Amino acid sequence: MNQIPLTPKLRDARVTLAHGGGGKAMRDLIEAVFTSQFEPDGNEDQARLEVPEVLLSGGQLAFTTDSYVIHPIEFPGGDIGKIAVCGTVNDLVVGGAHPLWLSASFILEEGTEIALLQRVVASMCEAAADAGVRIVTGDTKVVERGSADKIFITTSGVGAIPSDTHLAAANVSPGDVAIVNGVLGDHGAAILTARGDLALSSDIKSDCQPLQRLMEAVKKAAPGIRCARDATRGGLASALNEIADASGVSITIDESVLPLRKEVKGVCEILGLDPLYLANEGTLVLFVPPEQADDAVAAMRDTPEGKGAVVIGTAGSGIPGRVDMTTVFGGSRIVDMLVGEQLPRIC
Repeated sequence: MNQIPLTPKLRDARVTLAHGGGGKAMRDLIEAVFTSQFEPDGNEDQARLEVPEVLLSGGQLAFTTDSYVIHPIEFPGGDIGKIAVCGTVNDLVVGGAHPLWLSASFILEEGTEIALLQRVVASMCEAAADAGVRIVTGDTKVVERGSADKIFITTSGVGAIPSDTHLAAANVSPGDVAIVNGVLGDHGAAILTARGDLALSSDIKSDCQPLQRLMEAVKKAAPGIRCARDATRGGLASALNEIADASGVSITIDESVLPLRKEVKGVCEILGLDPLYLANEGTLVLFVPPEQADDAVAAMRDTPEGKGAVVIGTAGSGIPGRVDMTTVFGGSRIVDMLVGEQLPRIC
């Protein structure tokens, strides 16, 4: 990734309080680091956007927001900038929306390396281009040393939902099939080992990626798709519990088919963690009618983000809101919603 060299206007190697003061130092930082990369239209205090055709023809506007405080800032497979874009884009696309625009707000700690900030911004631009979304407005604040941890980012996203798309967890019915697009737990395991606190080492990388291509492919191949959820904080288990609770169905998954890397299993065994609750940043679970399941899986596998797609279970008419897993030993156990948090500052 190319690093932007310090310009004649920006001579500082680290963020100072002056960079948040609203004067020349702040303008120099914004021009050298942000607007030179994000390339907004004009120089006003707001983005001025054209209404997309899909809204004029009866579609809906989708709007989401999220904050990112992940530690470490850079990790195998991504950084806080990439996850800020992908996380917000994915919150839009799992609802059936086509992502259009993002805002990005930065809280910078005094003393943060400008080079680190430049890498993060460049990563955001790369992820936005991959997702087909524009970063159109933003804000920057600087706080005193010790009042934050280098860089915090808040992104908000706007997308458009076509009038014929109605995805919701409440739509799931008994018989519907649950599918995931790839391996589980990679992000949580990658962050855990990247922190270096437990003397663990592995080649696991975060699965951080935008999922708009995959969702568009699924909607075409399986028009009866019921809902989709990205399995972020709380992992697959929490996503399934939310869907079961909203729809009033039971859900049963099969442990023997769950896509898990042996390295992730190893990390979980050592630390006593359950991989079903590990965070993902490029993995989703969706439900489709049983007659469309094969087409959905095939469509997912034709995309870079869905090559590991597999059916993991079904919705049933058992105890409403309950998620069970058939174990590799032939037994069954309840998969509850995560209580508390296995790993803080995961995103």
